[in-house]
Amino acid sequence: MTVQISKLINTKAMKTKSNLPVAVIGAGPVGMAAAVHLAKRNIPFILFEAGKDVGSSVASWEHVNVFSPWKYNVDKVAKEFLLETGWQMPDEDKIHSGQEFIKLYLKPLANLPQLKSFIHTQSRVIAVGRKAMDKMKDKDRWNTPFLLRVEQSGTINSIEARAVIDTSGSWLSPNPVGSGGMFAAGEMENSEYIYYGIPDVLGKSKMRYANKKIAVVGAGHSAINTILELEKLKQEFPQTEINWILRKQSISDVYGGKEDDALEARGALGIKIEALVNEERINVYTPFQITGIKRISSQLSLIGEQFGKIAQLPGIDEIIANTGSRPDFSFLREIRLGISPSVESVEVLADLIDPNIHSCGSVRPHGELELQHPEKDFYIAGSKSYGRAPTFLMATGYEQVRSIAAALAGDIEAARIVELDLPETGVCNTGKGGTQNTCCSVSNDSQAEETAACCG
Repeated sequence: MTVQISKLINTKAMKTKSNLPVAVIGAGPVGMAAAVHLAKRNIPFILFEAGKDVGSSVASWEHVNVFSPWKYNVDKVAKEFLLETGWQMPDEDKIHSGQEFIKLYLKPLANLPQLKSFIHTQSRVIAVGRKAMDKMKDKDRWNTPFLLRVEQSGTINSIEARAVIDTSGSWLSPNPVGSGGMFAAGEMENSEYIYYGIPDVLGKSKMRYANKKIAVVGAGHSAINTILELEKLKQEFPQTEINWILRKQSISDVYGGKEDDALEARGALGIKIEALVNEERINVYTPFQITGIKRISSQLSLIGEQFGKIAQLPGIDEIIANTGSRPDFSFLREIRLGISPSVESVEVLADLIDPNIHSCGSVRPHGELELQHPEKDFYIAGSKSYGRAPTFLMATGYEQVRSIAAALAGDIEAARIVELDLPETGVCNTGKGGTQNTCCSVSNDSQAEETAACCG
């Protein structure tokens, strides 16, 4: 699929900005949906993926089952395009793995004639700006095309675009193990013993963790999933020791909606991990703020603070970091961004998704209008639009790019009508020190006020 971009796009031959393609960055599920919606509206586009194939970030957790069924994970227009080729929609209520998602959805999508010629893999976008114009320049800015520097096979290509949709996600920029968002002392020096992500502990990584003393750091669904897999490994290798390091004040904060969660698989994670904790089959350390990682002989020692005192957890063989991720803005240095200084999300979304306010996992419908930046015709969509907030669902991203494509086509009415039908989490953090079991999902504008009351 990798081709020389310069052979396909001769930017010198394009006389006006309106003739240029829309550049989409990242061929994950939302980036692919962006391409589909642009194709649906006959808008020229080009899609750049840094990995060797579409869905490369998904491939890194292909062994993991997602907790949302197919009906929430397939874009409607993508489904429409695929059905025209004889493709069969998987059971919409079935839970699937990352591997199945790539095989049964993303790859068939990439092979569609409407998309295939415009997808460029192993093409890393290293800079985005306006052609011959830094971010300080105002004169004629909005009539000047974007310029993307794209690294491909050791060559840097320059590509012009009329608009840019960044759907590169945040998976490749994991948060550090250290507390306060900073690397712990010794973390980088001991990175070979730290896995950032969800390792395949029952498959190719089995012997790395078998009969080892493991520290899992994190309080989200990824950490729970990792621990549940390690517990299965422990049944085969009884000397495996699982230590769970969290920053939460109370372990009960991570259990989620359980039986009240509309996504059964997500609720089941909370039920299962609560049982393991209650049966003392894992060692829980919370709140534990990691400040240092020291190598002593052949093992690691975690140094931190617990209940206001210096604490130490010695004898660790491996660390699995499930501490979330953060967006990478380094290649957008010359773009005028509107980013929340705290959540690092698109600024308008911050109050809707800030974990300090709520943890609903859903947000009122939003589209192109809310995703605008001070830089005209530049958008961040998908999980990256949520910054550091962990509550993003694929269906949200699909609606985002549908709205953006409509706006770029000049169909402002369609861009402003945004609808989402998301599952309830079963629990809503009110930001006032408590939770309540109530509806936190929105399917239309009439419910927005009710949801705002629940989720801040």
